[in-house]
Formats: sequence, C-alpha cells, structure tokens
Amino acid sequence: MRVEEKIYDKNVREEIKKRVAGKVDLQLGKKGLTDSFLREVEERLKRQGVVKIRILKSYIRSSEKDRRGIAREVAEKVKARLIEVRGYTFIIAKNKVKAGR
Repeated sequence: MRVEEKIYDKNVREEIKKRVAGKVDLQLGKKGLTDSFLREVEERLKRQGVVKIRILKSYIRSSEKDRRGIAREVAEKVKARLIEVRGYTFIIAKNKVKAGR
C-alpha cells in the first residue's frame, strides 16, 4: 500500500529509501498505543522525519483491527503521513507533501 501524495522534499525521500531497506525503528507490542509509545514516535519523527514501525503479532491478536487499520491509526494520532505498509511493517513520515496529480 502506498500513499497517493507525492513527496517533494528530497531529504525526506532519501530518508524513506533508507528506512525501507534498513532496520525497524520501533516495535508496537501487546501494550499497544500507549502515550509513551506515541511520544516516542513523535520524538523520532521530529529528529528523523521518517519512522519504520513493526507491529508484533501479539498486538494484532489483542486488538480488533487489521494491520493497515493500525498503521492508519498511528499515523493519524501523531499527525504524520502513512507512506507504506508491507506485511507487519509500516513507514510513516512527517514532511512537506503536495497533492498528487
């Protein structure tokens, strides 16, 4: 799943490429979307602009949402853009985005 908006900020595009190929920044576990988890995501977005998060199966079992729904919820709560969902991993970014054509 990809976002419809095109990312024009070159630095953010490069950071997304690194995150796609790189390691996971955070793991969303059975404790779920706690305030501390969301604060950590926001902090990393401020520093890096892009965060790669893995959803552990224990959280999916305990929640009633699918992985795409969880990814959308996290992005919405931290006011970021959902860039991509692959399997149990998703990437969110906070950047300058213009609407796609």
